[in-house]
Amino acid sequence: MKKIEIDDFIACVFLVITISIVIVNVFMRYFFNAPLKSAEEIATICFIWTIFVGGASCYRKHMHMGIDILTHLFPESMKVYLELFINTVVSIIIGVIFYLSVTFSIGARFKPTPVLGISSLYENASLIVGFGLIFVYSINNLIKSIKQITRKKGDMNV
Repeated sequence: MKKIEIDDFIACVFLVITISIVIVNVFMRYFFNAPLKSAEEIATICFIWTIFVGGASCYRKHMHMGIDILTHLFPESMKVYLELFINTVVSIIIGVIFYLSVTFSIGARFKPTPVLGISSLYENASLIVGFGLIFVYSINNLIKSIKQITRKKGDMNV
């Protein structure tokens, strides 16, 4: 049986909620002429969660598009060092974005959403979870790059 990762599960749950709310709201609007007032906001919040947590899942699976024209210019022996450099830069940038998402979410915690009137923190927490997961995955990639280089140097010394 295939193992389900937490980011995949969270993204799927929010996507199912988004689709269900939209379908129910369309049904209510066309058959009963009584749309749900909060359906659009709930669907939007759930969709935002789907995007950021799903983005983390894609990052973990290396599904994001990349430009590899530069990597083809380097010799094979240098590619591990290029990968280390890229993983270091990505980890730093994602770490900063994660920090900014935390400060942004904390700053918006007293701002109510327009329809439901709940704290915007529930919506903005998707940034914290999504970028937090990407940060963890990028650190994991960085550690793998370091291990690959140390293993390569160890093979050269033997």
